Amino acid sequence: MVPHVLVLAGGISHERDVSMKSGRRVADALIDAGARVELREPDAELIGHLMADRPDLVWSTLHGTVGEDGSLQDLLHLANIPFIGSSAESARLAWNKPIAKTLVKRRGIETPQSITLPKSTFRELNAEAVLALVATELRFPLIVKPAQGGSAQGVTKVTKASDFAKAMVDAFVYCDEVLIESFVAGTELAISVVDLGQGPRALPAIEVEPLSGEFGYSERYTPGESNYYVPARLSQLELQKAGEAAVAAFEALGLRNLSRVDFIVDKSGTPWFLEANVTPGMTETSLFPQAIIADGQKLSDAYLALALSAISP
Repeated sequence: MVPHVLVLAGGISHERDVSMKSGRRVADALIDAGARVELREPDAELIGHLMADRPDLVWSTLHGTVGEDGSLQDLLHLANIPFIGSSAESARLAWNKPIAKTLVKRRGIETPQSITLPKSTFRELNAEAVLALVATELRFPLIVKPAQGGSAQGVTKVTKASDFAKAMVDAFVYCDEVLIESFVAGTELAISVVDLGQGPRALPAIEVEPLSGEFGYSERYTPGESNYYVPARLSQLELQKAGEAAVAAFEALGLRNLSRVDFIVDKSGTPWFLEANVTPGMTETSLFPQAIIADGQKLSDAYLALALSAISP
């Protein structure tokens, strides 16, 4: 079968540039594999185009609300057009980081202690008192991040009280809810999980070592700003535990086809779940394609296999 795949990229989110690069890379790989590929942005004509053209599959690389909160997936489901990735329900669960943490924790996977605060809390209560209470109970260093979003945008590591309020303001730029987590020291792992219909499988874990010490937006997408180690510099037992935790998180959230699950492995070897991404980046520095290559696969072959499995689940 030569599938007709519509790759969606771009959009108006804060991660537009990443999405454009990812879409082009996915489209190129699928073309190399022999697929018939159309690359386009979401716009006012998209729904009409989909209904008239009816591609065999939609592969969305859209980030932000339009691509990851389940709304696009709901529309494609209504239109009866197959798409790569998780269902609308599962996408919504993973998109909301506090909810994802709760579901994964129920599966027995460790996740950092945290609190989620909406912007309204700071309007209705004394903001200074709220931050003082959080800092006292969770203690510095803390990780402040938008409750929804990706690519580490709006994420700050806070080590002292004087920086706390600014970190909250920066996070609120991206979302009206902010997740504040206790910092867990250790090795950062990105574990991609794929499911071609035979059950989810963890790909080789990638250890991330940002040269700045923090894996922010620039460190993710600027070549040379981070070192990646495959295999990760952990024991085989630690890697096995982390891989099993990634698959368990994938299943707990009801994910499908592909995802990337991020962990910190502490000095005792315990993997701590940070978040799951249902639309992992596909750029030249992104971790999902690195994991595919580390698994001994060509991107073109792997992406075609994912596409075909999504067309005929």
